Amino acid sequence: MRKTDFSRRQFFRASSAAALAVPAAGLLTGCSFTDPGSGQPTGATLDRLKQQGFARIAIANEPPYTKIKPDGTVTGAEPDVVAAVLKRMGVPEIEGVVTPYESMIPGLNANRWDIIAAGLFMKQSRCSQVAYSQPQLVSTESFAVPAGNPKGLNDVAAVKADPALRVAVLPGGFEDGALKTAGVPPAQTVNVPDGRSGIEAVQAGRADAFFLPTLSLNSLKTEGIEITPPIQDVQQTGSGAGFRKKDADLVAAYDRELKALKDTPEFDSILDQWGFSADAARGVTREELCSVEG
Repeated sequence: MRKTDFSRRQFFRASSAAALAVPAAGLLTGCSFTDPGSGQPTGATLDRLKQQGFARIAIANEPPYTKIKPDGTVTGAEPDVVAAVLKRMGVPEIEGVVTPYESMIPGLNANRWDIIAAGLFMKQSRCSQVAYSQPQLVSTESFAVPAGNPKGLNDVAAVKADPALRVAVLPGGFEDGALKTAGVPPAQTVNVPDGRSGIEAVQAGRADAFFLPTLSLNSLKTEGIEITPPIQDVQQTGSGAGFRKKDADLVAAYDRELKALKDTPEFDSILDQWGFSADAARGVTREELCSVEG
């Protein structure tokens, strides 16, 4: 059973992910998530996850990276890889908590979830706060623009060169950071809460483009909207599972089983299902992706 708590998702939207998400009834019976008064995990994290039988993961509900089915089942490229690795580690289930990208790292470090499994791309600032696994996904970035691309937007440089242009982004997302790193003024960004809202912003003329991973935009493709080829002036992006820095033993154990999974056809099957290249994920390292500026 891989479910997300929909009442809590609504709560997170209302409170900007300020409170602790509660799992489905009964899942925490007989075990404690934190040491009361300290807010710190009790015992070894992997031992706790094995004991309770599941790991709580932060997700964004952005296909193909993460997706919630109508019955509440959590799926998508990143959760499916994480679930496969955790099963090898003796943790049979995952439970998703939908939260905004900018809240994922603070929530992880506040022990609100155990792992970030949302396609949260590695870069210098994030790698300083999160202990990532080796890469699980490698991605490209594109713009969603009106059909015909009337403004000729094919790279970030074109946005920076024209102060009149507006680009929709998910706050705290990799694309938001890429624009800031390139020196695009904040006045040129339009914050949207989710993928569909970004497409609607372009349709309504509130934004000239929506900046998001190519595969995410392909899943949102709408009549009258065109997806540009991958943008060339943005560094290669990719993600791994994100852990607390203090969970070094858990990261090491996860990396061992991830490596073993990558050597099997199962890894290819998972990524192929969602449109990702398994070979691309095998061909890049955590250190390379963590060197990305931003």
